[in-house]
Amino acid sequence: MHQSESTPRRPYLICVAWPYANGPQHIGHMTGAYLPSDVFARFLRMRGEKVVMVSGSDSHGTPVSLRAQSEGRSETEVFEAFHGGFIDSYLKFGLTFDLFTHTHTELHAQVVQDFFKDLMQKGFIYTARSKQLFDTTANRFLPDRYIEGECPICGFKDARGDQCDQCGKTYDAAELKNPRSSLSGSTDLEVRETEHFYLDLAPFNKTLLQWIGTDKDHWRRHVLNFSRGELDKQDLRGRAITRDLDWGVKIPIDGYDDKRIYVWFEAVQGYLSATMEWAKLTGAPEAWQEFWVQEQGAKSYYFIGKDNITFHTILWPAMLMARQGLNLPYDVPANEYLNSYGRKFSKSRGTSIGISDVLSRYQVDAWRYALVAIAPETGDVDFTWDDFVEKVNNELVANWGNLVNRVLGFAYKRYEGCVPQPGEFSPEDQRLLDEIKSGFDSVGQLFQGVKLRNALEELRRLSQRCNQYLSDHAPWTLIKTDPARAATVVYVALQCIDWLKTMWAPILIESSQKIHESLGYDGPLFGRQWTETVEESHSKHLVLRYDHAGAVGTWDSTTRLAPGKAMREPAAPFQKLDPKVVELEGGGGA
Repeated sequence: MHQSESTPRRPYLICVAWPYANGPQHIGHMTGAYLPSDVFARFLRMRGEKVVMVSGSDSHGTPVSLRAQSEGRSETEVFEAFHGGFIDSYLKFGLTFDLFTHTHTELHAQVVQDFFKDLMQKGFIYTARSKQLFDTTANRFLPDRYIEGECPICGFKDARGDQCDQCGKTYDAAELKNPRSSLSGSTDLEVRETEHFYLDLAPFNKTLLQWIGTDKDHWRRHVLNFSRGELDKQDLRGRAITRDLDWGVKIPIDGYDDKRIYVWFEAVQGYLSATMEWAKLTGAPEAWQEFWVQEQGAKSYYFIGKDNITFHTILWPAMLMARQGLNLPYDVPANEYLNSYGRKFSKSRGTSIGISDVLSRYQVDAWRYALVAIAPETGDVDFTWDDFVEKVNNELVANWGNLVNRVLGFAYKRYEGCVPQPGEFSPEDQRLLDEIKSGFDSVGQLFQGVKLRNALEELRRLSQRCNQYLSDHAPWTLIKTDPARAATVVYVALQCIDWLKTMWAPILIESSQKIHESLGYDGPLFGRQWTETVEESHSKHLVLRYDHAGAVGTWDSTTRLAPGKAMREPAAPFQKLDPKVVELEGGGGA
């Protein structure tokens, strides 16, 4: 998996779901999209690839308006507060966004309006009158997210107006059974006619089916099956892209001041506008084209939860096909749900385990390890505090942590703080070295395929092989009778740890850096994160940025630990958790 300096770098665009800025992030969000994308991006950068990872806060979603109205605040106050909270959480969790911005920027509005006008000029956007629910109590039309009721497909009692949280299906709000207004609570709703703009999806049904049916073996099975099923069961039709709102991107046509471009059409374009914003901030305003223009050959990955599959495998590709010349998604590695004690995480429903909260009490690497270890890549997974403690204590600490503690502490103490000089390697020594070195291929292929849970399992297996080697040869006993052989055993173990710390680094960011330094190396394995205030002509906004410059971590199996190399005094990289954590955290989860 090592890539030489002469190998051309292939651009990778990593697009991460845009969170509604109406509540703090929880571990369900982190597991679903934000941690997997960061692990993938870190691996690619270590391999020498050119990577841009973008996302931002969804500032215009109706959940933002609902929260603002319920609290008597403006939408701007609400989204800015939670946007800042997202950035704080991402900094603590070590998420290396090249740019995390938001959708309430002048640049984003311009990109969306240009997109709208281009598709309308090409004949893919039209106006039509439709029936929409009207709240007679609030005296206004209700956008989809302002309505709740019974799902017309699965019967879930608390389905939202645009999509059911239970079955993930989308539908028109007027199809809900027993609808009620989220704004006033009223069930006295009338169906009235209103005019909106529609995206004509019908021309893309066959094209999308052909696209999804070609060269998609690398897609996750549930993503592929769901997308094909949605296209097979019925032909696509026009879908409204405006709503009766006063919060969001304005329609770039006169006479529609009381309407806004709806969030499902607008927010996905944030991937494009964020890449453009990143390019401007780096001083190369045209650099975005390398990641978006089809002729450039970039691969674009979309990290989302399964409730967003439709928007990223059908609707967004259709929009890109209509626009023409822009890259279609290469992969959409959507995770399924992380639940807690049988309940779905939901910040709007108050069932969540907040990221900032838990990071105030537990190591970031403990969470990164545990969440990758239970990643819902192929099916829903249930989080419990018992499982968290078990993953940290009996896997991370007992396996990798135990290996690092035993070897680095012994080597530093018994060899005057230096890497010992090995003798000739025995066949068993060489077999272990070859096996651990092969992890750059086996683990690397799993990272490349976004099979992160399997990559972690392979790393755990390799770490355990080293533990078994140490137990078999016991250098702390051998040093008394055969110091030369003991030195060789310790050197072999140190070399394995040196390689493994590199392979673990995309997941275990803080401990890998500490091990790197304990082995006597200088420089950061990864680049730096920072926040920045971006000035626009009429506003300014806070963003999170990352710069890989200066990073020394490389996915390189040719490195050799130099005998005699000065080490630094090591410290235990992980903290074992008290079993009482389960009781202290309430045991019952969210």
